[in-house]
Amino acid sequence: MAAMTRREAREEVFRLLFETEFHRGVPAEEVLSLAADDRGFDSTGYIRQVYLGVQENLAELDALISRHSRGWRPDRITPVSRSILRLGIYEMRYVDDVPPTVAINEAVELTKKFDVEKARSFVNGVLNGVKDELEAARPS
Repeated sequence: MAAMTRREAREEVFRLLFETEFHRGVPAEEVLSLAADDRGFDSTGYIRQVYLGVQENLAELDALISRHSRGWRPDRITPVSRSILRLGIYEMRYVDDVPPTVAINEAVELTKKFDVEKARSFVNGVLNGVKDELEAARPS
């Protein structure tokens, strides 16, 4: 199996997050293992780190989404947009080799591929608000 690009790995994490929306109560490790077996991707490394990291930090990620989504609670956002937002915020917050602007751009690309057109500006706006908050909180 050829090594995945970061973009392909990110798309796989998005798919896992989206699938998890419909398998509430199924342990994240099980979702990851079944998907890896089914789709033949390597479930170690980046995909594992980011997917499980999002699951471990859902409350924090959803709180950031709530603060920057102008009145939209995370449970009112479509599963596609919610999954993309969680992934983008996780990358900005916890993945050191992904600059915030790259995380936002990649999230918008996922939105173009998997969500409705009007979701692009919403995802972009929420993630830019989160980026500004995270940058303001960083010690200078």
